[in-house]
Amino acid sequence: MVTAELIKTLREKTGAGMMDCKKALTETNGDLEKATVYLREKGLASAAKKSSRTTAEGAVGSYIHMGGKIGVLVEVNCETDFVAKNTQFQNFVKDIAMHIAASNPSYVSKEDVPEEVIQKEREILKHQAVNEGKPENIAEKMVEGRIGKLYKEICLLEQPFVKQPDMTISDYIKENIAVIGENISIRRFTRYQMGEGLEKKQENFAEEIAKQISGN
Repeated sequence: MVTAELIKTLREKTGAGMMDCKKALTETNGDLEKATVYLREKGLASAAKKSSRTTAEGAVGSYIHMGGKIGVLVEVNCETDFVAKNTQFQNFVKDIAMHIAASNPSYVSKEDVPEEVIQKEREILKHQAVNEGKPENIAEKMVEGRIGKLYKEICLLEQPFVKQPDMTISDYIKENIAVIGENISIRRFTRYQMGEGLEKKQENFAEEIAKQISGN
């Protein structure tokens, strides 16, 4: 049986994406060693090693939501100018820009979130848990769980990929590292929303973008 824990172990061992690990374990009937070999043969286990290499080339991608309501600029880096011009890489950059438009992250990674933001959120969440009548030790555990959920909401790398919600953006990066053969990193992004900060009717832009993706 392929369990979440087994998938996690294989991911940590190989650096391959979650769905690739799940497929490898399914193909090998849950045998961890055979699954590792399977990933290496597919070239997917090398993504972790590549992820430590310097990325000094790349491209700035953009996405404009239909009607000009949302605009995104994102800088995605790779190792060589050759790959920066590669169709696979360019499509990856476009996907990331579109995802940012739909999911509206505030930061690239957990490391980018200021400590004061997390501390303030912790205090608020702890008060909420205590007000719910939870003992302090239980409240602390609840806070950490909710902080984990917060990271998934505000950090790009932790968010479910809008085109494939069963993988995170981090998983999607690893998948493309394996295919392209170079390290890839997302350096920064800017997201503009028409009328942001003004009082106006709220619209579900994520839903609109998802519909465009599916063609409905």
